[in-house]
Amino acid sequence: MRNRKYSIIRNFLLIISFILLTSSTVVVTKEITPTKEIGVIQDNSPVQTPFLKNDFVGFKEALAFKESQGKYRAINTLGYLGKYQFGKTTLERFKIYNTTDFLNNPALQERAFVALCSVNKWILRKDIKRSVGTKINGITITESGILAAAHLSGAGNVKKYLRSGGSHNLSDAYGTSIQTYMKKFANYNVSEIVANRKARV
Repeated sequence: MRNRKYSIIRNFLLIISFILLTSSTVVVTKEITPTKEIGVIQDNSPVQTPFLKNDFVGFKEALAFKESQGKYRAINTLGYLGKYQFGKTTLERFKIYNTTDFLNNPALQERAFVALCSVNKWILRKDIKRSVGTKINGITITESGILAAAHLSGAGNVKKYLRSGGSHNLSDAYGTSIQTYMKKFANYNVSEIVANRKARV
């Protein structure tokens, strides 16, 4: 009788232990998942991209992600540099000659991007006024689309695209066209960019 009593107690304790062990496993699993998610966010993963606002910050971060996945030290196969993939001649326009320093200076890259947007907005100011709100090949033309396309192919080629009704649809070496950027980067609010022919970093 006494052995039976101990056997019941022992079985009861085993059941309790099993329940506790199972519960703690569930808790651990629940703790692991958020930790992984936090790591993704800290690593500037594309998970953030859908949550960007349609302001200038959203515009530049979306464009940077397309250009380099947002990596300041990126260099592509054609030698374009940094988060926004600048060409060396564009950097020289802003008196930036040391590309190693440029790649290691995020603040300088951000200032260079703003300056380039200002210059492009000045070059394209008449085309922006004339074209925003119209449609070319079914795509509504927006100011942010124009500035993104100018970053891709240069302001002069964007002028030709707009003035040709979309027939001058230049593509870069990787096959991305002006029209692609016009569509992809439409409807961001880039009003804080001031048109300035003499913008500096």
